[in-house]
Amino acid sequence: MGTNPGGREDGGKHEYRPQRVGQIILPCLTGARGACRTAGYNSLEVSCPLNLSTSSLLIAVLCATSGRAEEGSPQAAPLPLEEISRRASEAWRANRNEEALRWYREGVERNPSWDEGWWYLGSIHYEADRYAEARDAFARVTELKPEASPAWALLGLTEYRLKDFDAALGHLLKWQSLGPAGSPEISRAAGLHLAMLLVRSGQFDLATRPLTWLASSQPETPDLLTVCGLVILEMAVLPVDIPEPEKERALVVGRAVYAAFAGHDAEAKVRFEEALRRYPGARGVRYAYGLVLSRTGSEEALPVLRKETELFPDDVHAHLQIAFDLLSRGRPTEALPSARESVRLAPRLFAAHLALGRALAETDALDEGIRELERAAELAPDVADTYLALARAYARAGRTRDVERARAKLIDVERKRQMQTNP
Repeated sequence: MGTNPGGREDGGKHEYRPQRVGQIILPCLTGARGACRTAGYNSLEVSCPLNLSTSSLLIAVLCATSGRAEEGSPQAAPLPLEEISRRASEAWRANRNEEALRWYREGVERNPSWDEGWWYLGSIHYEADRYAEARDAFARVTELKPEASPAWALLGLTEYRLKDFDAALGHLLKWQSLGPAGSPEISRAAGLHLAMLLVRSGQFDLATRPLTWLASSQPETPDLLTVCGLVILEMAVLPVDIPEPEKERALVVGRAVYAAFAGHDAEAKVRFEEALRRYPGARGVRYAYGLVLSRTGSEEALPVLRKETELFPDDVHAHLQIAFDLLSRGRPTEALPSARESVRLAPRLFAAHLALGRALAETDALDEGIRELERAAELAPDVADTYLALARAYARAGRTRDVERARAKLIDVERKRQMQTNP
């Protein structure tokens, strides 16, 4: 996405705002305009008419500049839908948007199931900042083509612009569940806004998924860095609503977190040290730094994490990471106190029960350990690590049938994970 193509900053607010739906779908095609050929939108010829990255139709719609619309009005005479579609797309290609709007409106009035018409109605309204109309049109597309993830993405983005944040969150989560399709620009914009809305709702753990994907697929932007910082600082606000004194801290911490999410551990270490130098009392920063150190096997991880729990005794994530770090080093007895504290602080957090269950099972407290692991599986049924730990614990307890059941579940979870390509 570069530094923010197709977007703008309004009043200093870091917010990705596409200027034109066409630019989101296929940006930077100016040099290819003359080479594009005109093609018709035919939903019967593609399994998903909104697979925007591969559709020759949309390339033509966005790029072609030749051609002249026939004179006339949609109301002049009854026309076949094919002719209405031709005139509408011709007007759209020539940037005669209001004329195209009339033709597409005529088409959907003639045939309310015409998904192409609803898509372009939404596109035209979005470009004109008529977000309520765009929302209604994209909602109609999702009804007609519920498998088309780009439609869910743009529906969520229009709702975000309308400040209907709850609806936007729900529809962007639907986009995520379907997986990205079409333009990377749509996916990046949707992923960023999904992360923003998850942070706003206090679902910080869930926000790490789209942020990790974004950090691995695009360069740093002020929005992305800020949201990364908000996740670790656990500030449930949108970037535009951050109090002025907190903006710089979120950005500095976010730079370190972005590097960690991107897997650039050496750079993350430098940035976390800078963040701690500037904000030594910031909650969560040592925890995030400890994660990076633990991931690299550094002996510095435990002292950093323990310092976090000294400063913030209720930081369950720091206690939990201490337990997992010790388990990874083959020291389950030492992991027990931190694992128990994690369960006490967050009794409904599956990872706390997973850590405690592993620590107990690995210190031969098999019955209690299995109970904790089964509780972890109840709280989060699709986590492979839980079933791996259960299979091992059942095997040590001689529960052969339960071993087979845990292994079957593990295989099923892994199969589903491999099928998931979405952010």
